[in-house]
This record gives sequence, C-alpha cells and structure tokens, in this order.
Amino acid sequence: MAETIQTPPYYLYKYSYHEDELALCQLEMRSLFGFDTTSSFLESPLQIAPSRSPFIKERIDVIYEGTSIEDISRKVARFQVEKSTFKVVLIQNDNYEETEKVEFTERRAIERKIGLNIKGTVDLHNPDLLFAIVKLKTKWVFGRFTKSEAVWLHHQQKPKNYSTALSTRVARAVVNIAVPNTTNMKVIDPCCGIGTVLIEALSMGIDIVGSDLNPLVLPGTRENIAHFGFNTEVTLKDIRNVQGEYDVAIIDMPYNLCSVLDEKEQLEMLLAARKFTEKLIVVTVETLDPIIEKANFKIVDRCVAKKSSFTRQVLVCV
Repeated sequence: MAETIQTPPYYLYKYSYHEDELALCQLEMRSLFGFDTTSSFLESPLQIAPSRSPFIKERIDVIYEGTSIEDISRKVARFQVEKSTFKVVLIQNDNYEETEKVEFTERRAIERKIGLNIKGTVDLHNPDLLFAIVKLKTKWVFGRFTKSEAVWLHHQQKPKNYSTALSTRVARAVVNIAVPNTTNMKVIDPCCGIGTVLIEALSMGIDIVGSDLNPLVLPGTRENIAHFGFNTEVTLKDIRNVQGEYDVAIIDMPYNLCSVLDEKEQLEMLLAARKFTEKLIVVTVETLDPIIEKANFKIVDRCVAKKSSFTRQVLVCV
C-alpha cells in the first residue's frame, strides 16, 4: 500500500553566498529562522519560500531520512506519485571537499535507483514534480524539491536608478530581516529614494508604503514600482511629518559622496521614527550607535554588509 505523506517534519534549505555576504546572510537567517549556521544547509520546521531570500537556492520538504542509499531506497518503495510525472535529482553537498563529493556516474546511478523504486511515472525532461536526495554529515535525506527564482535579479532592470541605492540583493535581505513574518504587518520606508526596498517588499506581498522629502526622485520611484506591476502609496513627506503607526520601518540613511547628514539631523530622523514604529531597521555607512541610543532605540542585532571596499551596517533596533 502506498504511504500518505503528511506535513514534512522539517525543511532543508541550501544556501549559497559570497564570503563578503556571510554576515548579512547570517543576520537574515537569524531573522527568518531564529539561528544561523556557516553550513551550506539549514534545517528548520519553518516553511519559507526559497525565492524570498537572495541566499537560499533550494528547499527540500523532507519525506524520508536514512542512514544509507539502500535505507532510503527501501523507504521510497512505500511512496507513490499519482497523476503527476516526476524526476529525482541528487544535490551535491558543498560542505564536502571535492574528493568527497558524489561523482557524475554514481550520482546518475543513485538518481536512477531511487526513481525506479518510487511508484509512478518518471519524466526526465519535463516532470511535473521534482524530488531530491542529498547526503548530509550523518544521514541521507529525500524529499520534495523546490528551486529558488532570483526575483531580485529581475528587479535590477528598473527604469530609474540611483548610484547610491542599495543593490536589489541587499535590499531583499534587509526586507527579510525587517519582516520575517509577512502576515498582517504594516511597514514603511520613510526615506524610500528610488524605491529599491519598496519593490522587494511588494514582490513578497508585504503591505508597505513609502515617502521621501526629495520631489525630484519620487516620479522615478513611482515609475519603478509600476514597471513591475506593483502599486502602493508613495508620498512627498519629511520623515518628521510621518503620521500613523507601523509595525516596522526600514531606513536607509540618506547620504552621498559630498554631503553626509550631521548628527542633529540624524537624531531628529530617528526620534521621528520612534513616534511611529516599535521596530526599526537602519542601513548606514556610519556608526550610529550613540545616536540610536539617544533616540531611545536599542540595537538587538546587527551585521556589516560588504561589497568590495564599500561597507554598510544593518542594524535591528527596538
């Protein structure tokens, strides 16, 4: 009798990042899952869409664990795929040295062995479903396989750009750090600039609005948002005039190469934010710890996001 598969006991996420991105990736991990790791794989009972993160490449919804390929092979014999074609792929473990990785011939043999033991119709070219098998440190894992789509990469092609704007990759991670659970969250970017953060948040279905005090930039912001089929309120407004209450605010502190805000203006911005939000994500090229403390915020987590010789601090404040 075929086995009915219930909710996965856990999900296995495969990560990929440049070494300069490790700190940002780990801060995003802590925000989404409550802990971080330096491993290429992260296990969690939480289900996160892989495409949410710029660092998650794949997710396996675990169905079986085993001590060996033979163990997994016996277990999948109880599994049946009905009304859909499928394919099994072996995922390499990037934590292993090259000499420890599964060679191509062996990889194909394992995929074939597992695939033939599943009751159903195999389609190697255009399957309805993908399943994956991977060797971890102490076990083999088999489950439903989902690849990430690089949504943030598509958003690089916006009509208008600022040279000092966050990259779409960093912006997407910052949104995940700010809003790990998107349900019933009301979010604001009160210094939205050209709209990079807004676009990433809107693409995740987050309820976010934006404002900026620069009247020259906002037409481009609205054009960028509309270019990707999104819609939200973007208003001409100084952060000190923001009204209402928000669950979280994201502030990429304004700056350019010729003029940086003085401490008085920075403090006024953060004091204003304190009035309309309990949680604040600050992105800054400067050290703002004393000013954040003066504004009655507490930094509870942080990282440095690097790109070549350029660095930004990402601060989680409550």
